[in-house]
Amino acid sequence: MIPFDYQPGTRIVFGPDKIDALGELARELGARRALVVSDPGVIAAGHMQRGVDSLQAAGVFTFHFDHVHENPSTRDVAAAVEVARQCRPDLLVGLGGGSSMDCAKGLNFIYTNGGEMRDYWGVGKATRPMLPMIAVPTTAGTGSETQSFALISDAETHAKMACGDRKAACRVALLDPKLTLTQPRRVTALTGIDALAHALETFVTRRRTPLSLAFSRESWRLLSTNFARVLDEPDNLDARAAMQLGACYAGIAIENSMLGATHALANPLTAEFGVVHGQAIGVMLPHVVRFNGAEYPHWYQELMQASGLVNGSPDAPGCVDLMADFISGLVAKAGLAVRLSECGVSRASFGKLADDAARQWTGTFNPRPVEAADLHELYDRAF
Repeated sequence: MIPFDYQPGTRIVFGPDKIDALGELARELGARRALVVSDPGVIAAGHMQRGVDSLQAAGVFTFHFDHVHENPSTRDVAAAVEVARQCRPDLLVGLGGGSSMDCAKGLNFIYTNGGEMRDYWGVGKATRPMLPMIAVPTTAGTGSETQSFALISDAETHAKMACGDRKAACRVALLDPKLTLTQPRRVTALTGIDALAHALETFVTRRRTPLSLAFSRESWRLLSTNFARVLDEPDNLDARAAMQLGACYAGIAIENSMLGATHALANPLTAEFGVVHGQAIGVMLPHVVRFNGAEYPHWYQELMQASGLVNGSPDAPGCVDLMADFISGLVAKAGLAVRLSECGVSRASFGKLADDAARQWTGTFNPRPVEAADLHELYDRAF
């Protein structure tokens, strides 16, 4: 018997064209003035305007901040806070990928509680109420819409700060799979690999519970059987919908069981060499699967069987290799690099990278304990 404490705080609204219900949902939350946080790509696709139109049709005064960068930094948050201080919103809307949603959450911390982002690095450090927020993801990747964490990079040190608080959880996650149809292939690839890693890592962490496993398992089933489909058939709405739901469920799993060594290894690659997060994940994940599978092969066997990727009951150690090879195959199919040597990473940096990875919070939840020496070896295997 594994104890757990689960209190869902986010309403999930899912379906094609649900973006048109944004205004109605905002009014249900009592909103009169909304600040929409987005990015230029989402604006170019027309999604933000559609959201703004819905808000305005519902009588909600609407303002926007549209200068979010990939991997939002403390500078992005500070700029968004200045806009919020001018327009005085009573509702925030994060409309875009994980970067837009994280920036909106970061803005929420500072606008309502003051200080700087580093003041909230960790869990439960906000002392005052926060604004209600609606998340409208336009990618299928981070699952930020169902998490209470904002991932913000320090503009000076480039360290990724995970700032979590239950008050930061979105009141509503509005999932409209049609919004993901405009994702460029590379964005589909990078976010999809990240979502797969979320499903896989949450299934094996030390904090796994029967409830988190249910979300991880279903997330993996949806993502593993549809990722190749969206790459081959980018206009397939059913496959897009499955990916969006899978990413969302993985976000719920993260909220309840956290992540593991793959993310601990990936973050320093982004900070030191600018390797895009999904690319860093794609390179490292197969090696972490083999590392963890040496002690916990049956967990990977269960996932492979749940998604129908193996027939019958093959031995568990064999399933670990099948899982690792399956992931590497998806990374290659997506057109991403499969080795660190292809990402501009130097072998001479492994010592520093391993030390940085050993300080990452997510590594503490990995099923097998990982120290700097283990992480160094995993970088070496991935090179």
